[in-house]
Amino acid sequence: MATYQEIKGNNIPIRSADPSNPIVGEIWYNTTTRALKGVINQTAAWTTGPNTSRTYNSGSGLGNYDGAVIFQGSDGSPAPNPYSSETEEYTGSAWTSAPSYPFGGRDGAGTGLATSGLGICGHGSSGPVTTCNEWTGSGWTGIPANPTPQRSNSALGIETAALNFGGGEGAGETTIAKTQEYNGSSWTNGNNMNTGRKNAGGTGTQTAAIAAGGSGFPGTPEPGQGGLAEEYDGTSWANTNNVVNPRNSEAGMTGVQTDSILYGGSSPPGPITATEAYNGTCFSNISGATIPNPGGGYIQGNGTTSPLSPAYHVRGGPNGTATFTAPGPATVTITSS
Repeated sequence: MATYQEIKGNNIPIRSADPSNPIVGEIWYNTTTRALKGVINQTAAWTTGPNTSRTYNSGSGLGNYDGAVIFQGSDGSPAPNPYSSETEEYTGSAWTSAPSYPFGGRDGAGTGLATSGLGICGHGSSGPVTTCNEWTGSGWTGIPANPTPQRSNSALGIETAALNFGGGEGAGETTIAKTQEYNGSSWTNGNNMNTGRKNAGGTGTQTAAIAAGGSGFPGTPEPGQGGLAEEYDGTSWANTNNVVNPRNSEAGMTGVQTDSILYGGSSPPGPITATEAYNGTCFSNISGATIPNPGGGYIQGNGTTSPLSPAYHVRGGPNGTATFTAPGPATVTITSS
Protein backbone atom coordinates (compact mmCIF):
# COMPACT_ATOMS: atom_id res chain seq x y z
CA MET A 1 0.00 0.00 0.00
CA ALA A 2 1.39 3.42 -0.98
CA THR A 3 2.20 5.85 1.79
CA TYR A 4 0.86 9.39 2.00
CA GLN A 5 4.33 10.71 1.17
CA GLU A 6 4.52 8.53 -1.95
CA ILE A 7 1.10 9.72 -3.13
CA LYS A 8 1.35 13.42 -2.25
CA GLY A 9 5.10 13.97 -2.26
CA ASN A 10 6.99 16.49 -0.11
CA ASN A 11 5.61 19.98 0.26
CA ILE A 12 9.12 21.19 1.07
CA PRO A 13 11.82 20.31 -1.50
CA ILE A 14 14.78 18.31 -0.23
CA ARG A 15 18.16 19.33 -1.66
CA SER A 16 21.80 18.50 -1.03
CA ALA A 17 22.80 22.15 -1.63
CA ASP A 18 21.18 25.57 -1.50
CA PRO A 19 19.70 26.70 -4.86
CA SER A 20 21.85 29.15 -6.82
CA ASN A 21 19.09 31.71 -7.45
CA PRO A 22 16.33 31.26 -4.87
CA ILE A 23 13.44 33.72 -4.73
CA VAL A 24 11.85 35.43 -1.74
CA GLY A 25 9.44 33.03 0.00
CA GLU A 26 11.15 29.86 -1.24
CA ILE A 27 11.81 27.17 1.40
CA TRP A 28 13.84 23.94 1.21
CA TYR A 29 15.58 21.38 3.42
CA ASN A 30 19.36 21.09 2.98
CA THR A 31 20.42 17.49 3.64
CA THR A 32 24.11 18.42 3.78
CA THR A 33 23.74 20.96 6.57
CA ARG A 34 20.61 19.28 7.95
CA ALA A 35 18.84 22.61 8.11
CA LEU A 36 15.51 24.01 6.99
CA LYS A 37 16.27 27.13 4.96
CA GLY A 38 14.44 29.85 3.13
CA VAL A 39 14.71 33.29 1.57
CA ILE A 40 13.42 36.45 3.23
CA ASN A 41 13.44 40.09 2.18
CA GLN A 42 15.53 41.64 4.95
CA THR A 43 15.84 45.30 5.85
CA ALA A 44 19.12 47.17 6.18
CA ALA A 45 20.58 47.19 9.67
CA TRP A 46 23.73 47.67 11.73
CA THR A 47 24.40 45.37 14.69
CA THR A 48 27.01 45.95 17.37
CA GLY A 49 29.93 43.57 17.80
CA PRO A 50 32.89 42.93 20.10
CA ASN A 51 35.03 45.82 21.29
CA THR A 52 38.72 46.31 20.72
CA SER A 53 40.83 46.33 23.89
CA ARG A 54 41.43 50.08 23.73
CA THR A 55 40.47 53.18 21.77
CA TYR A 56 42.19 53.84 18.44
CA ASN A 57 41.66 57.55 17.86
CA SER A 58 43.02 58.39 14.39
CA GLY A 59 44.02 54.75 13.93
CA SER A 60 44.28 52.76 10.70
CA GLY A 61 42.72 49.48 9.65
CA LEU A 62 42.44 46.86 6.92
CA GLY A 63 40.30 43.81 6.21
CA ASN A 64 36.56 43.20 6.42
CA TYR A 65 33.81 41.69 8.55
CA ASP A 66 35.32 38.18 8.69
CA GLY A 67 38.90 39.23 9.35
CA ALA A 68 40.42 42.61 10.13
CA VAL A 69 43.41 44.40 11.62
CA ILE A 70 43.53 47.75 13.41
CA PHE A 71 46.77 49.51 14.32
CA GLN A 72 48.43 52.69 15.57
CA GLY A 73 46.25 55.60 16.70
CA SER A 74 46.06 57.45 19.98
CA ASP A 75 44.74 55.88 23.16
CA GLY A 76 45.20 59.10 25.08
CA SER A 77 42.62 61.71 25.90
CA PRO A 78 42.62 64.10 24.25
CA ALA A 79 44.34 63.02 21.03
CA PRO A 80 47.02 63.15 19.65
CA ASN A 81 49.09 61.73 22.53
CA PRO A 82 50.42 59.19 22.90
CA TYR A 83 51.35 57.72 19.54
CA SER A 84 50.74 54.02 19.61
CA SER A 85 52.21 51.06 17.72
CA GLU A 86 49.68 48.56 19.07
CA THR A 87 47.95 46.17 16.68
CA GLU A 88 44.86 44.01 17.16
CA GLU A 89 43.45 41.31 14.89
CA TYR A 90 39.80 40.33 14.40
CA THR A 91 39.04 36.71 13.53
CA GLY A 92 35.33 37.08 12.96
CA SER A 93 34.29 36.72 16.59
CA ALA A 94 36.78 38.56 18.82
CA TRP A 95 39.71 41.00 18.85
CA THR A 96 43.10 39.71 20.02
CA SER A 97 46.52 41.29 20.45
CA ALA A 98 48.86 41.05 17.44
CA PRO A 99 52.50 42.04 16.73
CA SER A 100 53.10 45.78 17.06
CA TYR A 101 53.37 48.12 14.10
CA PRO A 102 57.02 49.08 13.40
CA PHE A 103 56.57 52.61 14.74
CA GLY A 104 54.17 54.57 16.90
CA GLY A 105 51.93 56.88 14.92
CA ARG A 106 48.45 57.90 13.83
CA ASP A 107 46.51 59.22 10.82
CA GLY A 108 47.94 56.78 8.29
CA ALA A 109 46.04 54.61 5.80
CA GLY A 110 45.45 50.89 5.71
CA THR A 111 44.06 48.60 3.03
CA GLY A 112 43.96 44.99 1.95
CA LEU A 113 42.88 41.73 3.51
CA ALA A 114 43.42 40.29 6.97
CA THR A 115 45.94 37.87 5.44
CA SER A 116 47.85 40.42 3.36
CA GLY A 117 47.53 44.18 3.62
CA LEU A 118 49.31 47.52 3.85
CA GLY A 119 49.97 50.30 6.35
CA ILE A 120 50.78 53.50 4.44
CA CYS A 121 52.51 56.63 5.79
CA GLY A 122 50.91 58.52 8.70
CA HIS A 123 52.03 60.92 11.40
CA GLY A 124 55.06 59.76 13.38
CA SER A 125 56.56 61.45 16.42
CA SER A 126 58.26 64.10 14.25
CA GLY A 127 55.58 64.63 11.58
CA PRO A 128 54.26 63.01 8.37
CA VAL A 129 56.34 60.06 7.12
CA THR A 130 56.92 58.07 3.93
CA THR A 131 57.27 54.75 5.78
CA CYS A 132 55.08 51.84 4.63
CA ASN A 133 54.69 48.27 5.88
CA GLU A 134 53.04 45.05 4.80
CA TRP A 135 50.82 42.95 7.07
CA THR A 136 51.59 39.30 6.29
CA GLY A 137 48.75 37.77 8.29
CA SER A 138 50.98 37.22 11.31
CA GLY A 139 53.18 40.31 11.55
CA TRP A 140 54.55 43.44 9.89
CA THR A 141 57.45 43.77 7.46
CA GLY A 142 58.91 46.83 5.76
CA ILE A 143 58.29 47.67 2.08
CA PRO A 144 59.47 50.54 -0.16
CA ALA A 145 58.64 54.02 1.12
CA ASN A 146 55.90 56.11 -0.46
CA PRO A 147 57.18 59.03 -2.57
CA THR A 148 55.39 61.60 -0.39
CA PRO A 149 55.56 62.20 3.39
CA GLN A 150 51.88 62.39 4.32
CA ARG A 151 49.20 61.86 6.93
CA SER A 152 45.38 61.75 6.82
CA ASN A 153 45.74 59.94 3.49
CA SER A 154 43.32 57.28 2.23
CA ALA A 155 43.88 53.92 0.56
CA LEU A 156 42.00 51.07 -1.11
CA GLY A 157 42.68 47.84 -2.99
CA ILE A 158 44.82 44.83 -2.17
CA GLU A 159 48.49 44.45 -1.22
CA THR A 160 49.58 43.82 -4.81
CA ALA A 161 47.29 46.44 -6.40
CA ALA A 162 46.68 49.32 -4.00
CA LEU A 163 45.75 52.96 -4.47
CA ASN A 164 46.79 55.74 -2.08
CA PHE A 165 45.30 59.21 -2.45
CA GLY A 166 44.90 62.59 -0.81
CA GLY A 167 46.22 63.54 2.62
CA GLY A 168 48.33 66.27 4.16
CA GLU A 169 51.94 66.61 2.94
CA GLY A 170 55.08 67.56 4.83
CA ALA A 171 55.61 69.57 7.97
CA GLY A 172 52.85 72.01 7.02
CA GLU A 173 50.45 69.15 6.27
CA THR A 174 49.26 70.91 3.12
CA THR A 175 46.18 69.27 1.61
CA ILE A 176 47.20 67.36 -1.51
CA ALA A 177 45.49 65.69 -4.48
CA LYS A 178 48.32 63.25 -5.22
CA THR A 179 47.70 59.62 -6.16
CA GLN A 180 50.13 56.70 -5.91
CA GLU A 181 49.71 53.11 -7.10
CA TYR A 182 51.47 50.14 -5.46
CA ASN A 183 52.02 46.86 -7.33
CA GLY A 184 53.39 44.73 -4.49
CA SER A 185 56.98 45.87 -4.93
CA SER A 186 57.12 49.58 -5.83
CA TRP A 187 55.18 52.85 -5.88
CA THR A 188 54.27 54.81 -9.02
CA ASN A 189 52.82 58.30 -9.11
CA GLY A 190 49.44 58.54 -10.83
CA ASN A 191 47.27 61.42 -11.97
CA ASN A 192 46.03 63.81 -9.31
CA MET A 193 42.52 63.90 -7.92
CA ASN A 194 40.34 66.78 -9.10
CA THR A 195 40.08 68.01 -5.51
CA GLY A 196 42.71 67.44 -2.85
CA ARG A 197 41.33 66.10 0.42
CA LYS A 198 42.25 64.65 3.79
CA ASN A 199 40.44 61.84 5.62
CA ALA A 200 38.31 60.72 2.67
CA GLY A 201 36.42 57.45 2.47
CA GLY A 202 37.20 55.13 -0.40
CA THR A 203 36.62 51.65 -1.75
CA GLY A 204 36.91 49.53 -4.88
CA THR A 205 39.96 48.42 -6.82
CA GLN A 206 43.02 50.09 -8.27
CA THR A 207 41.27 50.32 -11.64
CA ALA A 208 37.70 51.07 -10.49
CA ALA A 209 37.47 53.11 -7.31
CA ILE A 210 35.24 55.64 -5.57
CA ALA A 211 36.37 58.29 -3.05
CA ALA A 212 33.97 60.46 -1.07
CA GLY A 213 34.04 63.12 1.63
CA GLY A 214 37.10 64.55 3.31
CA SER A 215 38.36 67.92 4.45
CA GLY A 216 40.92 70.60 3.81
CA PHE A 217 39.68 71.95 0.49
CA PRO A 218 41.09 75.50 0.25
CA GLY A 219 38.41 78.19 0.12
CA THR A 220 35.50 75.82 0.80
CA PRO A 221 33.92 76.03 4.27
CA GLU A 222 32.83 72.98 6.25
CA PRO A 223 30.65 70.99 6.03
CA GLY A 224 30.15 71.46 2.28
CA GLN A 225 33.67 70.31 1.41
CA GLY A 226 32.84 66.83 2.71
CA GLY A 227 30.13 66.38 0.08
CA LEU A 228 32.38 65.87 -2.95
CA ALA A 229 33.02 62.49 -4.58
CA GLU A 230 35.23 61.20 -7.42
CA GLU A 231 35.72 57.97 -9.36
CA TYR A 232 39.07 56.53 -10.49
CA ASP A 233 39.37 54.32 -13.60
CA GLY A 234 42.99 53.24 -13.23
CA THR A 235 44.29 56.31 -15.04
CA SER A 236 42.39 59.44 -14.05
CA TRP A 237 39.80 60.81 -11.63
CA ALA A 238 36.35 62.09 -12.66
CA ASN A 239 33.87 63.95 -10.49
CA THR A 240 30.62 62.17 -9.68
CA ASN A 241 27.47 63.25 -7.84
CA ASN A 242 27.82 64.61 -4.31
CA VAL A 243 27.09 62.57 -1.20
CA VAL A 244 23.84 63.24 0.68
CA ASN A 245 25.45 63.87 4.08
CA PRO A 246 28.80 65.69 3.87
CA ARG A 247 31.49 63.88 5.90
CA ASN A 248 34.62 65.87 6.66
CA SER A 249 36.41 63.34 8.82
CA GLU A 250 37.22 59.63 8.64
CA ALA A 251 34.22 58.18 6.85
CA GLY A 252 34.26 54.51 5.91
CA MET A 253 33.32 52.91 2.60
CA THR A 254 32.97 49.32 1.44
CA GLY A 255 31.86 47.51 -1.70
CA VAL A 256 32.76 48.07 -5.34
CA GLN A 257 32.59 51.21 -7.44
CA THR A 258 29.08 50.47 -8.70
CA ASP A 259 27.65 49.06 -5.47
CA SER A 260 29.01 50.46 -2.21
CA ILE A 261 28.06 52.14 1.03
CA LEU A 262 29.37 55.24 2.80
CA TYR A 263 29.11 55.39 6.59
CA GLY A 264 30.52 56.86 9.79
CA GLY A 265 32.59 59.99 9.85
CA SER A 266 31.61 63.41 11.11
CA SER A 267 30.92 66.98 10.06
CA PRO A 268 29.84 70.02 12.05
CA PRO A 269 28.09 69.79 14.42
CA GLY A 270 29.02 66.13 15.09
CA PRO A 271 29.11 62.46 14.03
CA ILE A 272 27.02 61.27 11.06
CA THR A 273 24.62 58.40 11.80
CA ALA A 274 23.13 57.93 8.30
CA THR A 275 24.39 55.25 5.90
CA GLU A 276 24.38 55.96 2.17
CA ALA A 277 24.34 53.65 -0.86
CA TYR A 278 26.26 54.46 -4.06
CA ASN A 279 25.10 52.75 -7.27
CA GLY A 280 27.83 54.01 -9.57
CA THR A 281 25.96 57.24 -10.28
CA CYS A 282 24.24 58.65 -7.19
CA PHE A 283 24.33 58.49 -3.40
CA SER A 284 21.12 57.92 -1.43
CA ASN A 285 20.28 57.39 2.23
CA ILE A 286 19.47 53.79 3.21
CA SER A 287 16.27 53.77 5.26
CA GLY A 288 16.70 52.48 8.79
CA ALA A 289 20.47 51.99 8.50
CA THR A 290 21.46 54.16 11.46
CA ILE A 291 24.95 53.30 12.64
CA PRO A 292 25.04 52.60 16.40
CA ASN A 293 28.53 53.99 16.99
CA PRO A 294 29.07 56.90 14.59
CA GLY A 295 32.49 58.42 14.16
CA GLY A 296 35.70 57.40 12.47
CA GLY A 297 35.42 54.38 10.18
CA TYR A 298 38.87 52.85 10.39
CA ILE A 299 38.08 49.46 8.91
CA GLN A 300 36.89 49.80 5.33
CA GLY A 301 35.87 46.90 3.17
CA ASN A 302 38.72 47.29 0.74
CA GLY A 303 40.68 44.64 -1.09
CA THR A 304 37.72 42.57 -2.18
CA THR A 305 35.12 42.51 -4.93
CA SER A 306 32.67 40.56 -2.81
CA PRO A 307 29.19 42.02 -2.16
CA LEU A 308 29.00 45.01 0.14
CA SER A 309 27.04 43.05 2.73
CA PRO A 310 28.00 42.35 5.37
CA ALA A 311 30.31 45.34 5.91
CA TYR A 312 32.37 46.00 9.01
CA HIS A 313 32.91 49.25 10.90
CA VAL A 314 35.29 50.06 13.72
CA ARG A 315 35.10 53.37 15.48
CA GLY A 316 38.41 54.47 16.94
CA GLY A 317 37.07 55.93 20.14
CA PRO A 318 35.22 54.71 21.99
CA ASN A 319 36.13 51.20 20.90
CA GLY A 320 32.86 50.06 19.36
CA THR A 321 32.36 47.87 16.31
CA ALA A 322 29.35 47.17 14.12
CA THR A 323 28.40 44.95 11.17
CA PHE A 324 26.12 46.08 8.34
CA THR A 325 23.57 43.89 6.59
CA ALA A 326 22.30 45.21 3.27
CA PRO A 327 18.59 45.27 2.34
CA GLY A 328 17.24 42.68 -0.08
CA PRO A 329 16.82 38.92 -0.41
CA ALA A 330 18.77 36.82 2.10
CA THR A 331 19.01 33.08 2.74
CA VAL A 332 18.37 32.20 6.37
CA THR A 333 18.15 29.07 8.50
CA ILE A 334 14.66 28.51 9.85
CA THR A 335 14.37 27.44 13.48
CA SER A 336 11.47 26.78 15.85
CA SER A 337 12.18 29.88 17.92
